[in-house]
Amino acid sequence: MNIDTNFNFYSDTPRGKDPDSFSPTLRKYHKFLWSKSLPTNKIFTLNDDRTNSYLYHKSELGEFHLSSDAITHTYSNVRRMSHIISQIPDKEIKDFYSLCSTIGAYIIFPSNRIDNKMTINGSRGLNKYIKDRFDLTLECIRRYYLGEDSPLVETLDRYSDFFSLVENFEGYINFFLLQDIANNDSVKFFLPFNNFERSPLPNNVFEYETYKNNVSNFVRQRNKRILSYAKVISSR
Repeated sequence: MNIDTNFNFYSDTPRGKDPDSFSPTLRKYHKFLWSKSLPTNKIFTLNDDRTNSYLYHKSELGEFHLSSDAITHTYSNVRRMSHIISQIPDKEIKDFYSLCSTIGAYIIFPSNRIDNKMTINGSRGLNKYIKDRFDLTLECIRRYYLGEDSPLVETLDRYSDFFSLVENFEGYINFFLLQDIANNDSVKFFLPFNNFERSPLPNNVFEYETYKNNVSNFVRQRNKRILSYAKVISSR
């Protein structure tokens, strides 16, 4: 399969809808990229033909319902950020939004609700210490593998079967091609980190520009990594 890392998933999504649910290209890319060998050398194959499931896997590894999740956020439509966004040139915001609509800005998480509680996607979006920031989500995942507390620990615990597939944080990073934002020991934060004690949202124009630049660099580098990976897999 050819992966176009410049493809904007809004371009094949019905107007007013979310690419996570409605972009056929995004779904196809996810299926291709994340159907692969696990650290145990067992194959994790994703299917897209099961009713009411975006992507699906069932084997001796377990049963998994998975959905797409955007892992970057421009905050351009967040009301409490409007006084900051209004000071950023429109073209910068549009370019940032377009970049965040490419494959490097997406991942998959379990989509099934357990005990009628929120999914990872829902929890990280609504948690006041995370506010949809993937670097902070990733720090929670890193701590999860170490058995440490975090704002998302209860949610992540519910999906222990999913996280056990890749064994540890290094396995998670390598499986999802996240080496440009983290290594085995630490996360590269988009803004200075102080143990979840500050607001996750940028507080001023300088912080927003810092956040935007760091997110953009991450997406560009991950796009390159995804493209290289796809070329290797397609050549086999």
